[in-house]
Amino acid sequence: MNKRVRLRFAPSPTGPLHIGGVRTALYSYLYAKQKGGDFLLRIEDTDQTRFVPGAEEYIIESLNWCGIKIDEGVSVGGKHAPYRQSERKELGMYKKYAEQLIASGHAYYAFDSAEELDAVRKEAEINKQSFSYNAQNRGHLRNSLSLPANEVETLLTTNNYVIRLKVEANEEIHLKDLIRGDVKFNSNIVDDKVLLKSDGMPTYHLAHIVDDYLMEITHAVRGEEWLPSAPAHVLIYQYLGWTDLMPQYAHLPLLLKPDGNGKLSKRDGDRLGFPVFPLEWKDPSSGEISSGYRERGYEPNAFVNMLALLGWNPGTEQEILSMNDLIEKFSFEHVHKAGAKFNPEKTLWFNTQYVHHMANEVLAEKLKTQVARALNLNENDALLQDNYLTTAASLIKPRVHFAHELFQTAPYLFEAPTMYDAAVVEKRWKQELQPFFEQLINDFKSIQEFTLANAEAQFKQSAANANLKPGDVLQLFRVILSGHGSGVDLFGMIALLGQEEVSTRINNALAHFKK
Repeated sequence: MNKRVRLRFAPSPTGPLHIGGVRTALYSYLYAKQKGGDFLLRIEDTDQTRFVPGAEEYIIESLNWCGIKIDEGVSVGGKHAPYRQSERKELGMYKKYAEQLIASGHAYYAFDSAEELDAVRKEAEINKQSFSYNAQNRGHLRNSLSLPANEVETLLTTNNYVIRLKVEANEEIHLKDLIRGDVKFNSNIVDDKVLLKSDGMPTYHLAHIVDDYLMEITHAVRGEEWLPSAPAHVLIYQYLGWTDLMPQYAHLPLLLKPDGNGKLSKRDGDRLGFPVFPLEWKDPSSGEISSGYRERGYEPNAFVNMLALLGWNPGTEQEILSMNDLIEKFSFEHVHKAGAKFNPEKTLWFNTQYVHHMANEVLAEKLKTQVARALNLNENDALLQDNYLTTAASLIKPRVHFAHELFQTAPYLFEAPTMYDAAVVEKRWKQELQPFFEQLINDFKSIQEFTLANAEAQFKQSAANANLKPGDVLQLFRVILSGHGSGVDLFGMIALLGQEEVSTRINNALAHFKK
């Protein structure tokens, strides 16, 4: 009988959630949903010195904005509560497993002070050697393997000790990774990891394994920076007798700077002008504000689509993928081993595509709010009626990257211009064109059904009647109606404005040109 697939996202509440962390959560979520399983959120707050107020709430809000739905965890509860490691520590969930490892001979007590270890490291540096607390030198340090039993018993009463993993020398350790295949390590490169700190708080190395075991996690997704620690984790599962219950690990490639030289950081975003966090973050200690994709106006589904393709592809050329598409197509086999360069221009492209494909009715609602606020209109104003806004949105959206740009891109659809593009007027306007535009007003008024096609046909006919080429007066006509030399589809705008408004704007412009 196959176990139910369960994946977790287990960030530390040490600040805002980096987009690399969002990608880890996303891949975990996609795989869980594809397999009909569960996605859990667990908070790994074992390092209380780095805890930042508000970080946990930020993480939850970020996942919600991205559409990553939490089935079980800190924000929704579940049968494996509590989901904060600090709370689980208070219930004694970690210490007993550390002591079990000691009892089986796979861990030991270490009494070295921070000052003593610093001194050993400095001595190693002087001798141009690297220091590692391991099988090679643990016999020369202060621990339960090197000290007399009576001294160990005395030192244990002080509670000033840590519990370390006992890694045997010169063993081959295997990890079958979902992305990297069979990875082999020699135990000589693995140090004796601290499992339980002197304050009784577990380290990541022990806590995440105990939690994954108790929460029945089947797959664990994390960044490649954890790969060097993986052999120690394999050993802990082995020493606890849980080898058959160890999750399948997937170590993701790094997100790289746009130039590919190193891991993407907040500093890169600040320097190049793009966010590295999903939401805006205000540092509670410094007050510094870091921008987020939500506040910049990015659509959450566009952000998720972009992020999914940073290090993974569906095996086709398809780039626009909904959340349902991603769930259907995702596989660890198509996750790259090499780091993925972040591309701010491509991120903007994704958002543009999503805005351009949004229903006009949806954009019309956003436009309505923008117009009402900018022009201080009440909801009964003709400019705020659904039909007008929906058509206006269809004209504007090919010219914007963000939905919040709708009104500012074409305010002339809602208010007549008072200024006219001077360069176009100087180049195109001649007094002898006035009769043509005056006649055009009458010609437009004669149109029975004032549609885009009929308005365009009449304009061309009126130009021909005046012995003009349409191109000679087309841009000038746009300036007369909008004040700008470029903009939305001209005849779409004319049909939207209607005969009366078009006539008024022509008369206003002609009067302005006479001054």
